[in-house]
Amino acid sequence: MNTALSWIKAYVPELNCTDQEYCDAMTLSGTKVEGYERLDKNLEKIVVGQIDKIEKHPDADKLIVCQVNIGTESVQIVTGAPNVKEGDKVPVVLDGGKVAGGHDGGPMPEAGIEIKAGKLRGIPSNGMMCSIEELGSSKDMYPEAPEYGIYIFPEDTKVGADAIEVLGLHDTVFEYEITSNRVDCYSVIGVAREAAATFGKEFKAPVVTVNGNDEDVNDYIKVRVDDPDLCTRYCARVVKNIKIAPSPKWMQTRLAASGIRPINNLVDITNYVMEEYGQPMHAFDLDTVAGRQIIVRRAKDGDEFQTLDGQMRKMDSDVLMICDAEKEIGIAGIMGGENSKITDDVKTVLFEAAVFNGPNIRKSAKRVGLRTDASGKFEKGLDERNAEAAINRACQLIEELGCGEVVGGMVDVKEPLKPLVELPFEPERYNALLGTDISANDMLKIFEKIELQYNEDANTITIPSFRQDLLGRADLAEEVARFYGYDKIPTTLPSGEATTGKLSYKLRIEQKARDIAEYCGFSQGMCYSFESPKVFDKLLLPADDELRKTVTISNPLGEDFSVMRTISLNGMLTSLATNYNRRNKDVKLYELGNIYLPKSVPVTELPDERMQFTLGFYGEGDFFTMKGVIEEFLDCIGMKKLPEYDPKAGRSFLHPGRQANIVYEGTVIGYLGEVHPEVCDNYDLGTRAYVAVLDMPVIEGFTTFDRKYVGIAKFPAVKRDISMVVPKEILVGQIEAMIRQRSGKILENLELFDVYEGDQIKEGFKSVAYSVTFRANDRTLEENDITAVMKKILNGLSGMGIELRQ
Repeated sequence: MNTALSWIKAYVPELNCTDQEYCDAMTLSGTKVEGYERLDKNLEKIVVGQIDKIEKHPDADKLIVCQVNIGTESVQIVTGAPNVKEGDKVPVVLDGGKVAGGHDGGPMPEAGIEIKAGKLRGIPSNGMMCSIEELGSSKDMYPEAPEYGIYIFPEDTKVGADAIEVLGLHDTVFEYEITSNRVDCYSVIGVAREAAATFGKEFKAPVVTVNGNDEDVNDYIKVRVDDPDLCTRYCARVVKNIKIAPSPKWMQTRLAASGIRPINNLVDITNYVMEEYGQPMHAFDLDTVAGRQIIVRRAKDGDEFQTLDGQMRKMDSDVLMICDAEKEIGIAGIMGGENSKITDDVKTVLFEAAVFNGPNIRKSAKRVGLRTDASGKFEKGLDERNAEAAINRACQLIEELGCGEVVGGMVDVKEPLKPLVELPFEPERYNALLGTDISANDMLKIFEKIELQYNEDANTITIPSFRQDLLGRADLAEEVARFYGYDKIPTTLPSGEATTGKLSYKLRIEQKARDIAEYCGFSQGMCYSFESPKVFDKLLLPADDELRKTVTISNPLGEDFSVMRTISLNGMLTSLATNYNRRNKDVKLYELGNIYLPKSVPVTELPDERMQFTLGFYGEGDFFTMKGVIEEFLDCIGMKKLPEYDPKAGRSFLHPGRQANIVYEGTVIGYLGEVHPEVCDNYDLGTRAYVAVLDMPVIEGFTTFDRKYVGIAKFPAVKRDISMVVPKEILVGQIEAMIRQRSGKILENLELFDVYEGDQIKEGFKSVAYSVTFRANDRTLEENDITAVMKKILNGLSGMGIELRQ
């Protein structure tokens, strides 16, 4: 939103500050100023001059020599302007003065253009007469200015006066960034009210009085609202004997500074009131309103309507229309119709000021493809009480400017107005929120400046209807802070009970997964959740595999992104293959991402989203390298027991003899193994690759971050080595389980240090060797203790068909 400072000063006459002071203070009090621009920037030594005599240039056909009276003297100026004549009063830049730019429409020089006395074709010229563009403005701001040529002042302009002041260019236009909740500040009055409170000056709102004639407006127009949920108030007034003419210069200047092109007095008044009060208005030619009746209703599906811009718009039943007895004449809150527009022949005008449902206006503007200044205000939700004030202000301007005769009375169709909000006055709580010690009396003075009324008997604050953003205690505290001054609020420590922020339990486990993976040399990756159904064939999944049942995307980007993934390996193998084909060696990647398992197909409810911890690598390392990473992670999250590994995993995408399910306390928590060679070929991965996947929701139930301190051992340890000849079908995990079971509490550590198969071992067997460490916490172990435990261990191993190696 843009406003001229002169317009603000019309309501805050005592405001006296520099442009930068205004910018800083308003921003600090909450009305953010994005920037500002002085209209008289680079305009110096420019006065009103009167052309007394014009002669032809002796050496140039297109130049003339003018004798110009500037009040104190007469100066000679040579010009090529085609539109000047003797007696014209024009802006004159004196020798050493500056202008902003020229006719070419390009960017204006930052420092302006300095004008110096000189000669044109041998004739002295002591200054320059200016076009409106050379004064840094345009025809939009001064529509009476000629398209090409010198600007001509009215005949009653005083010769020698400051031309910039006469043109109203000693002004500054400020651009604001208004938040959507401050609907009142989408008006000049709202910004002026903020400025008065910010600078501690008196705010003087326009005094609105409408005389009107002795007639009754109800004899001219009837109004009916069929959809009160979309139009809560509709005010209408009638003006007859309309006289179309240019609006006064002060109004044109203010509108142009706000970015609105002046048109004529009638249109300009509606735009002026919209900017001043923030209430959009519309004017209809009453003679085009059939039946002298206004009906506010929804459009019909499939209707077409021609708006003022000449475009045909398609309507539906969600768009609110302004209609007469026979036809639609406007789209409510957006734009009027071609069939009821104001022309130069208009005699009687119907003024409309209404309050429409904000969300509906926003949706309708998108639906019909037309967004206007009016819809931009309506969609934020307007003050219902403001409509009456705005339409009366428009009628007051009609009378003051002699535009027509206002018919007495106003048609006002409305729902019951919402009661004003009342909030308890709680200065102690405001101070507690702000960390301040502001007295209750000072707070009430602040509230009075912004028109919040204090009810001493009820100890409440009554909120005016234009402040729709004040709904609770925190809002009132913010008002105190804004005008007390954020820069005056002291630095304080937070009060009350503080809660230590930390990650949730689930996220702590995931963070540990990242820490361990990165500690072991893995880099994090992120893969797509959307995949192609062809993935299942690349992974050699059987046709009846449950993983082929997927959530299908209804509007996919393409077939390659048409289903939600049910297995996390495709992204991992694709990433490994990309690195391999770019000749990266020893690549290790991990991912924490969801898979999506539908509960039924076709999908009728949300799928089961399961976080998967996926690791993959190729290069240095093997199956046991991956196993070590898994065990390191499980130990870190409190799963102290070693997992078991079931080689009968049956994963089609893994090597048949180099894969295993990871089992913990009888529950499968994941799998690991070498990728099947055929799968590697499918992904163009020309080397052995290893993967592991852990199902995090299952793992979470076994984890703990509780830690118990154990002191340093005081008693010595005893070590024994066991070398065995073991049948090949027996897994080392089974051996370790037996040793742990038979050792009891004195077993401290168990370490596999040798596995051998060869000529010295009989066929069908392998050699396995363990180092076993025993220690007691309360005494030194004796030989008898060790002998008894070793005997139990050997008996258990013997029962498994295992022999000691001789």
